[in-house]
Amino acid sequence: MEPIRILIADDHTLFRRGLKALFDSLPETAVVAEAESGQEAIALAETQQPDVVLMDIQMPGVNGIDAARRIVQTSPHIGVIMVTMFEDDDSVFAAMRAGARGYVLKGADQEEMLRVIRAVARGEALFGSSIALRLTAFFNSNKATASDAFPDLTEREQEVLRLLAQGMSNQEIAAELMITIKTVRNHLSNIFSKMQVTDRVQAIIQARNAGLG
Repeated sequence: MEPIRILIADDHTLFRRGLKALFDSLPETAVVAEAESGQEAIALAETQQPDVVLMDIQMPGVNGIDAARRIVQTSPHIGVIMVTMFEDDDSVFAAMRAGARGYVLKGADQEEMLRVIRAVARGEALFGSSIALRLTAFFNSNKATASDAFPDLTEREQEVLRLLAQGMSNQEIAAELMITIKTVRNHLSNIFSKMQVTDRVQAIIQARNAGLG
């Protein structure tokens, strides 16, 4: 089997070289390029066409989130994995929205990192164990809040309201839930009626007061 071709993008030289030494020593992986900035990662991804990009979030110039988004847009077959010290919800969800298919903390052990790399190279999405636990807790918490605060809403209406409270437009909600804009409008009409509000601004205020968004 051909080794998994990896591009490492990180502005910390010692960390980047440590990863390169590790993956070059394994028969199933090979580092084809290194980048010190987001802009360099974008250019190298275009020319080298790696299977996987290991991307740091904070880098000079173009950050890792924006670099991941541009790589995925131009080369959707390349799997981007965020490798970072940041495990806050904002960073995780920003990476997911950018199209990253993996998210691993820099403190992860070798086996966990390889497990994510193998999965992403196969076209799957896999997040490290600690991140997966955070995602589960986040969604369970939001679901319970929406259900408790607005029990008359259906599960789908609660999802729409949660995204509305995050400031998403109808088009963005439709893309997120993979439904039509007309369906979003129908859900919003039902939500406004059940919440006894007249417009989206009032619905957002009530939703955010209840802890959504």
